[in-house]
Amino acid sequence: GPTCVLGIDLGTTSVKAALVTGTERGLALAQSCSRETQAYSDSLGAAPQGMEQDVQKIIRALNECLAALPQQQLQQVTHVGISGQMHGVVFWKSDKGCRWSEGGPGPAFEPEQVSHLVTWQDGRCSPSFLTSLPLPQSHVSLATGFGCATLFWYSKNSPDFLKAYDAAGTIQDYVVAMLCDLKKPLMSVQNASSWGYFNCRNKSWNTDILKKSGFPVHLLPEVGDPGSIAGRTTCAWHGIPKGAKVGIALGDFQCSVYSCLTERTDAVLNISTSAQLTISMPLGFQPPETPDPSSAVTYFPYFNGDYLAVAASLNGGNVLATFVRMVAQWAQELGLQVQESAIYPRIIQAALAQKHSKLSIHPTLFGERHLPELLASVSSIGASELSLGHVTRALCRGLVENLRSMLPVQHLQDVGVRSVLGSGSALAKNEVLRQEVERVLPFPVVYGKDVDAAMGAAMVM
Repeated sequence: GPTCVLGIDLGTTSVKAALVTGTERGLALAQSCSRETQAYSDSLGAAPQGMEQDVQKIIRALNECLAALPQQQLQQVTHVGISGQMHGVVFWKSDKGCRWSEGGPGPAFEPEQVSHLVTWQDGRCSPSFLTSLPLPQSHVSLATGFGCATLFWYSKNSPDFLKAYDAAGTIQDYVVAMLCDLKKPLMSVQNASSWGYFNCRNKSWNTDILKKSGFPVHLLPEVGDPGSIAGRTTCAWHGIPKGAKVGIALGDFQCSVYSCLTERTDAVLNISTSAQLTISMPLGFQPPETPDPSSAVTYFPYFNGDYLAVAASLNGGNVLATFVRMVAQWAQELGLQVQESAIYPRIIQAALAQKHSKLSIHPTLFGERHLPELLASVSSIGASELSLGHVTRALCRGLVENLRSMLPVQHLQDVGVRSVLGSGSALAKNEVLRQEVERVLPFPVVYGKDVDAAMGAAMVM
């Protein structure tokens, strides 16, 4: 039978796996599977600002995903591409990072001496803490939740914690290291850039700057180009043959874009847990040597030396989820029991009945990296605008308007954008959000593209 490529995405809320096969028309999705990780865990050392996930639960979800895929096709896999949530950091002991166990169709690994994953949403690095750190030699401004900022925090606040580990990386780097039995983690330029203190022009860490500040530089991974091979599987993982090639781990955002972006005149709008609006930069573009901390646009390394201009908002589906939780909590306080899963479709239906709302919601509940202190606000509150429908409609519009303010329409027109590709779980299941996208952005919007980081990770291979 035809060879298969396995694509994996280790997301903020779920793990996805996609089996992709080659056809006469190009790559095609053969099978896919998704499992929620439910991995959020208490952050004992940095509560309440800390945001951590249990790596055991993430890997359990990954193993469940792979166990659900057809064995016959897994046995034909020749390449594995892995993407995942950027910025975050997990620590492990390189010779005891996991244990392999027999069971099921093939061996699987389980984490052993591994820390929690400190995610991109982590808030332990306050603005005053960040300003106390040395300036990076990088085009990316440092922010809380970035791997190097978190490493600085541990080195200054909990140095004994770091003594237990000799390796660090993103969650996707960890999985690649376990599959290939890498003695030292290998990280792509995409993930390294997302950690801060990385110079994309010369593809190196700011080692001299970091050493002078007492940073644990021995924990920094080696760095390679996205699209290159990190190693080969050392075991027949879930029936995938031993010796299958494993790509260097990639950024989930770049893989999502790669799965759908075919024309440079397309912009990609993704609204899932967070939200991004992105465009391709012209060939040969190089980001500035130093960042503009007040700029809402970040330049993400893409593939083959290209860059994406990205308005990366911290506020997307997570804001809608918080709103739903609030409604459920209010109901509970009134003595009513309503499941959150029942609330979401009802608020959407209520908002569809309200075509307009004068209510204005600035939805930055989680701040933004370029404006961490600017939180959410509501204005133009009139007595006739207080229904669930009005509020939900205004909240959806606010999410899209926030993205538009970060990457203005004029800028999109200046670089030749002709259409927008809409993607992401929040956009897929929320018709009100789609209506507001079409109202706020003056371009044709195309939905239904197979936009998926797991698919993109497979396509890169």
